[in-house]
Amino acid sequence: MIENGVSGESYRPVLLDESDSGQAARLAELLANPAIESRDLRDGLRAEFASLVAPPELSETSESDRWVHYPWRRAVIALPGPQLLRAVRLDRNRNNLTRAEQQTLGAQAIGVVGQSVGHAVAHVLAMEGTCGLLRLADFDTVELSNLNRLPGTLFDIGANKAVVAARRIAELDPYLPVEILPAGLDDENMDAFLTGLDIVVEECDSFDIKLAVREGARRLRLPLVMHSSDRGLLDVERFDLEPEREPFHGLLGGVTAAELRGLSTRDKTPLMVRVLDGRNLSATLAASMVEIGQTLNSWPQLASDVQLGGSNVAAAVRRIGLGQPLRSGRTRVDIEKSLDEITEPEVRKELVWPDEPDDSRPESGIAAVLECAQRAPSGGNAQPWTLRADWAEVTITLAPQHSSMMDIGYRGSALAVGAALFNARVAAAAHGLLGESELRTGDSELLTAVLRLGSGTDPELSDSYPALLARHTNRGGGTGVPIPDEILDGLREAVTRAGATLHMVTDRRRIDSAARILAESERTRYLTPDMHLEMTSELRWPGDDLRTGMDLRTLDLQPDELAKLEIAVRADVMAQLRSWSGGTALVEDALAKVQTSSAVAALTFPKPPLDPSELAAYARAGEALQRLWIAAERYGLAVQPVSPVFLYARRPEELHTVSPEFADTLTSLQGSFLELLEVPGHETMALVLRLGYASEPAVRSRRRPIPGATTRGK
Repeated sequence: MIENGVSGESYRPVLLDESDSGQAARLAELLANPAIESRDLRDGLRAEFASLVAPPELSETSESDRWVHYPWRRAVIALPGPQLLRAVRLDRNRNNLTRAEQQTLGAQAIGVVGQSVGHAVAHVLAMEGTCGLLRLADFDTVELSNLNRLPGTLFDIGANKAVVAARRIAELDPYLPVEILPAGLDDENMDAFLTGLDIVVEECDSFDIKLAVREGARRLRLPLVMHSSDRGLLDVERFDLEPEREPFHGLLGGVTAAELRGLSTRDKTPLMVRVLDGRNLSATLAASMVEIGQTLNSWPQLASDVQLGGSNVAAAVRRIGLGQPLRSGRTRVDIEKSLDEITEPEVRKELVWPDEPDDSRPESGIAAVLECAQRAPSGGNAQPWTLRADWAEVTITLAPQHSSMMDIGYRGSALAVGAALFNARVAAAAHGLLGESELRTGDSELLTAVLRLGSGTDPELSDSYPALLARHTNRGGGTGVPIPDEILDGLREAVTRAGATLHMVTDRRRIDSAARILAESERTRYLTPDMHLEMTSELRWPGDDLRTGMDLRTLDLQPDELAKLEIAVRADVMAQLRSWSGGTALVEDALAKVQTSSAVAALTFPKPPLDPSELAAYARAGEALQRLWIAAERYGLAVQPVSPVFLYARRPEELHTVSPEFADTLTSLQGSFLELLEVPGHETMALVLRLGYASEPAVRSRRRPIPGATTRGK
């Protein structure tokens, strides 16, 4: 037993269990020794675990706690069990590595031959938690000249390099098993070293052993990785996938380890240069090789290159361990070359928007009717219609080419066509051109709204004309001020007169519940690839045609929200979030805006049959929508549609078409939302809106041009 000293070969910490009487006695002896430093880290580490966001469930209890004796440190430390220690230490790996991926990698057994670059490799693997066992081999001892690249200290001089590496890893994680072969590798122990490994990393200096390790790896079908410090050369040899593969990528021309050992240094040199790729060596290393034995003892190595090797090999090990693509071959991670190619970063310019066009409108006639019809609201400002007019009638035809995935069965488009028809009737009444109107559905056309032009008028409709021209979507955050009951009654009355019903939640608790349902629905829209593509294609930036789609200025985005948008539009980021079941932060701003509302409302109408005539029913609901919108704005309320993905789904299988991965989630959300707003089974939703008090928007959406009419305002 060593009290005040330590064996030069000691490299494993001693785990002491207080519940074991013999180990408890040994612990008491250590704690009583003034030469032994002691620390109890348990409370601090448990507090750190408790502070983790979404911490994992642990199966271990405080019974797994251990005191850890580090003889070479003359210290004992009290630690929680291995699960908690690993959970806290590796938490910052997420989400570069998920917990499931960490668990997979943490089961690997990895052997590292050679402990210069190999020391860096082993330590990085231990730090990342990408191994469950390390087996280290090196016969050499630490010399002062090694300390330019090997992360040891003066106290390590004379110690075996594998011992030094094992000690450093033990001070990082005492529960991680580390085995060493301080005598190095030879023909006698090669298979014993390699047996049981999942991956072998070869970083030794001996050319003979390098080849022998490869022959052993091929024999046992182990993948092999090697990093050569010069210009970041990384070799991967997948003997696990290609057991007949020649070592060193066949560069030795079939020379075996036995044959290599029989060659002189002079005869080996051409083979070494071939393996090292002499034509692509850095000038400094190539020239230094000429000077070895003359002005240099050995080839030069820098600590930075060695540490880079640890990173490069660890990346390859992760790919192999997770079954990700990594073929045999070699590549260079050349830092010097990258520094030669350094460039100035792109300076992001401020968004510069064009001047707003002249807001002139047709004063009268058919052009005014068309222009007012074109101002009707539609999902994503898609304007899903075709407008035509002659002296006798105005025709509004549903245009399926402007539909979207959320527009299930073209129901949302039909609602927009109905709103456009109402707008046309109002304008016609204001200009003395009002006639009869009808909705047509059939096999040859999905839906067509027809307004026959006459000489009539309607004071009530005409009175709505200025309000329709001023109608717009307000996406600004609200104040949350309650809406007086008399105004709520007025909104319901406006909808009822058009044959529809308005269901609203107005208390904060239920608004918050509605906001969370709507936000979760929006999250599925981000994470469903086709819907995400559609959503981002709706956005309009400076230089885009602003007469369709969503002008970014109308979204009322704050600078931080605009910055987030640069990430949110990336399909690869959404794919990664989807794989993690993440993405909640994507909809935080949408959630917050709904939470600032004074009411969340569902506009409903009697449920129509599932046949072509249902589109006419949705179109009739378009009139109710416009009457509601006009009434709300007259009361000083801000109005914003917040259409959930499930809005137009009338059967569960329709959601499977929209988003197979999230269909069940959306079905559940739809049920919860209908229950929250107390929508009875005989009604169906036409639209969901948020109502409240907010500042006026600075910009309103524009419209596609119509011959004879200017278009602006949503």
